Amino acid sequence: GRRIVEMVHEDTKIGDILTRPAFENAIKTLAAIGGSTNAVIHLIAIAGRLGVKLTIDDFERLASEMPCLVNLQPSGQHLMEDFCYAGGLPVVMKEIAGSLHLDHVTVSGKTVRENIAGAENFNRDVIMSLDKPFKPKAGIAVLRGNLAPRGAVIKPSAATPELMVHKGRAVVFEDSDDFHARIDDPDLDVDETCVLVLKNCGPKGYPGMAEVGNMPLPPKVLKKGITDMVRISDARMSGTAYGTVVLHTAPEAAAGGPLALVRNGDLVELDVPKRRLHLHVSDEELAKRKAAWKPPTPRLTSGYWKLYIDHVLQADEGADLDFLVGQRGAFVPKDNH
Repeated sequence: GRRIVEMVHEDTKIGDILTRPAFENAIKTLAAIGGSTNAVIHLIAIAGRLGVKLTIDDFERLASEMPCLVNLQPSGQHLMEDFCYAGGLPVVMKEIAGSLHLDHVTVSGKTVRENIAGAENFNRDVIMSLDKPFKPKAGIAVLRGNLAPRGAVIKPSAATPELMVHKGRAVVFEDSDDFHARIDDPDLDVDETCVLVLKNCGPKGYPGMAEVGNMPLPPKVLKKGITDMVRISDARMSGTAYGTVVLHTAPEAAAGGPLALVRNGDLVELDVPKRRLHLHVSDEELAKRKAAWKPPTPRLTSGYWKLYIDHVLQADEGADLDFLVGQRGAFVPKDNH
């Protein structure tokens, strides 16, 4: 609280702190801690409000080679309090200091270099080193292909290594209601080699892009002792969730993205090392499906929700409202009476 008041007296603006170097530091640190895919959307949205150009390609460019240093659930075994007691973020940032903009001034009034100078690692089992990381190359991966022309994301540190390259038959759910109505059906035509596909859970479709991307597995698969399957959606998932889950597929199904055209039985290919997400359906067939496709009826057609649905951007753009993007000057309110 004291520091906030000091910043007011210093006339420090948020744009003075959240500059391009700050976002690049955040992206690299996110990868090093095995952080949430939600940060991709949030950072792009925050940058957009400030007029800083940030895209999902920046996450690939800046952090795809960054190892995960933190043995923390869901990527590892320790708890958040263990991470805190081990030294927390300053220790992680000190480990990756060679990749950071160390002279960037933070809200503390000090540079990153000054902030991390005294950081000490109290538990190497929780926070590891660049030389001996917890997982190599575990930053958030950006996937593209005919199923995600504008991109989709996956968190490799929380995924099953054996599923990082996978082809499987699509089992399609039109929305979250359809998923909950059928996933427990013992007659559902699904096995562990299939790919679960969930549509219409993106910014416009849900609406609001809920954290439903980490779909629970079918009971008939769980009974075999299977704990993970490839899952694809235009939704989000919690940073505490585990699984080989492809998220934020853009454009989303409700906006007419290719995800809307996937049908039961289609062959879907995931290749994380090659950053590829591909639907094995011919261009001609996809064109026919697109011509026959009709957008789903919006669940809400008035009020704030209509405003939101009409103006929300896609996940790769931060899922912010389009009229809020771009730097704006300070506004001094006038008397209202």
